[in-house]
Amino acid sequence: MLKVEELTYNYISQFCDFEKDLVLTNHFHSDWEADILIINEEGFSHEIEIKFSKADFKNDFKKQYQNQKTKEKFLKHDKISCGDYPCNRFSFLLPQGLIEIADIPEHCGIIEFYHNPDSWKTTFEEIRKPENVHEEKFWKFFDKDLMLKITARNLYFKKLEVKGKFEELILPPKFLQKK
Repeated sequence: MLKVEELTYNYISQFCDFEKDLVLTNHFHSDWEADILIINEEGFSHEIEIKFSKADFKNDFKKQYQNQKTKEKFLKHDKISCGDYPCNRFSFLLPQGLIEIADIPEHCGIIEFYHNPDSWKTTFEEIRKPENVHEEKFWKFFDKDLMLKITARNLYFKKLEVKGKFEELILPPKFLQKK
C-alpha cells in the first residue's frame, strides 16, 4: 500500500517548483497541520489535505478547533470557506473515485490520484480547481522571517532525531523542540 510520505513525495516532485515555491509538509499553521503547504513567490498559498479513506475525509469536517488567542471555537471548514483563513486556496488529494464530487465543498479543489502497485507509478488528475477564498498574501498573516527561522530549527531537530543523536547530547538543548 502507498504510504502518505510516498504520495507526498510523488506529488511535490511532479508539481512544485522548489526554485520558486516554498513547499512545506506536515506544517502546523492556523491551529492545524497542513499535509502540503505551497507558498508561491508572490506570497499566495495553497494547502493540500491528503485523505486515504472516506472516514478520514468525513472526520475532517468534524474537526473543531479553538483559536489560541481569542479562544473562539470553530469548525475547520467553516473557517476556510468564509475566508477567515491564511491560505488562499484549499484542495483535497484523494484516491481516484473515493469521494463523490458533490460531497466536497465548492471552494475546495479536488486532485485525484491513481497508484499502480505493479509499476509503482502514481498519476494525478486535477478534477476541480480550488477557489480563492481571499486575495491576501500568506505573509500578511505570518512573519516570514520568523517562520523560516522556526522551520530551519525544526529541520535541525529532525536531523538529530533521524541520526539518533538527540539523546546523545550531553548538555540539554537551549531550545527544546515542541511536539
